[in-house]
Amino acid sequence: MMNLAGWKNKAGAAAPFVVQLLVIMFVVEFVKGALLLTILPVYMKTVLGATAFVVGWSLAAQYIGDNVFRTPVGWLIDKAGYRLSMLIGILLSGSSVLIMATFTHHAWMVAACAMLGVGTAPLWPAVIAGTTEVAGDKAKGTIMSVVYMAWLSGTGLGPVVINFFIHGSNYGPAYRLLLISMGVVLLIALFLPRKPMLREGGEKREESRHVPAGAAFPAGAAMEAGADPLGEAVTAAGGGAAAAMPAADRKPLGERVRLYMREVRASLREMKVSRLLFPAMFIQTFALGVLTPILTLYAREVLHLSPSQYSMLLIVGGGAAVALLVPIGKLVDRKGIKGLLTAGLIFSSVALLALGFIRQLAAVYVVVGLLGIGYALIIPSWNALIASCVPKEKRGAVWGFFLTIEGLGMIVGPIVSGKLWDAFGPSVPFTVSGSVLLLLLALQWRILAKSRGNAAPRTG
Repeated sequence: MMNLAGWKNKAGAAAPFVVQLLVIMFVVEFVKGALLLTILPVYMKTVLGATAFVVGWSLAAQYIGDNVFRTPVGWLIDKAGYRLSMLIGILLSGSSVLIMATFTHHAWMVAACAMLGVGTAPLWPAVIAGTTEVAGDKAKGTIMSVVYMAWLSGTGLGPVVINFFIHGSNYGPAYRLLLISMGVVLLIALFLPRKPMLREGGEKREESRHVPAGAAFPAGAAMEAGADPLGEAVTAAGGGAAAAMPAADRKPLGERVRLYMREVRASLREMKVSRLLFPAMFIQTFALGVLTPILTLYAREVLHLSPSQYSMLLIVGGGAAVALLVPIGKLVDRKGIKGLLTAGLIFSSVALLALGFIRQLAAVYVVVGLLGIGYALIIPSWNALIASCVPKEKRGAVWGFFLTIEGLGMIVGPIVSGKLWDAFGPSVPFTVSGSVLLLLLALQWRILAKSRGNAAPRTG
């Protein structure tokens, strides 16, 4: 029988709090992957008769809802804790799935996609802020690899598994599976801590009135000296111990929000990184967003793949990425960022530029495998660079801000992709995505050059 007390004291990716977050990440991304990559593109285009442009706008509505709320949700996580934020999000996400299962009009589908985005907004700020805080500075690349492995596993398995629950035009069993999945994560979220643990006078303490027994951060978690999850404690002026500030709490909500965001803006101004980092964050996700609404359409209408062949294609690409994420994350921690990020961008851009013009199935599998390897190289190295730029004192809101910038690419990408598909043909979105990654390759050299000059993370 497993020693429960010993499990609670585990650190890093084995910490109970981290495991909870990763399970929630996996299941929610499983639901999103099934909806966005399989159900909605095919169902809306073949059953509802929507154009690729309309499908792109529907998917963009999800990303709009997600990203508009990421920064304020980051603030909510800092102030209200994980449990309330995640419960609200999961309830909204589950409601959106119920709407999709019930209504068929385009307007309802767009509204449900937007609600899904709002509901999933707390996911990334909470998971990234919580896991990187537990992991500490020395293991950012590894913990980011674990987070993205949970994301990719859910996103990849969702479209594969859901195909077995779709029978012709009958999507009822598929929606029931997704609703059950949302019910599971709702139960898990009930056991998240209400508030992060605070530090006072250099000592760890558990706020028993806020944190349920067994749900707090583990005692063995690797946490920076003087830091607390999501910056919940406030550092006293002059660099003293973290302490609560009741006077600030008595201020009106609007004023507290303005003061908080002013601190975030000050933190962003103090970051010693190239200004090119911000457009680069947009470009990185724009390249992925361009692919989102057209991958399934491309497989079905251009390559004429059966559902099982398409599932195998997803397994090849996603499996290569998932299998390599953790080892490459450890390489990032040991060897640095530059070489791995450069190789990943080259592999991915070459694969995307070729994919739009290849029609032989064997060659498609090879190129998709290369694309999976490329993204396995990009994800931990790129996100380790971003994580190193986040001020420790305001993890929730600053991560929310960064993820909002990245999410803009996932908003614009599907809209542009649908228009390119309708106007210029199915190959053009792949050409645009690959070309954008080549641009990112040039930008990241400049970003890392400035990072070296400011003693940012090792670049290899």
